[in-house]
Amino acid sequence: MHPKNFRVQINAYQYHADFTINCIETPVDIENAIVDRLGKGDIKWEYLGEMMDPRTRRITYEEVVDGTRTVQSKKVLGAEVAVGV
Repeated sequence: MHPKNFRVQINAYQYHADFTINCIETPVDIENAIVDRLGKGDIKWEYLGEMMDPRTRRITYEEVVDGTRTVQSKKVLGAEVAVGV
């Protein structure tokens, strides 16, 4: 088996981390790679603040780099989307 890149996102205790690991695609190897990366101490943790604070509004998204179909298609949304003036 060849190693693959995995994107890891951790949200805990009002902090967020986003990093990639390179390992073989088995649960034990992925877990060990994450623990090894956390042990290095080179991950930047972003403070998110109080998540349940009603004054805080967040928009989250994930970009699809190699998607094979458009996001606004009838197959994805279940309805046709029209753009006009």
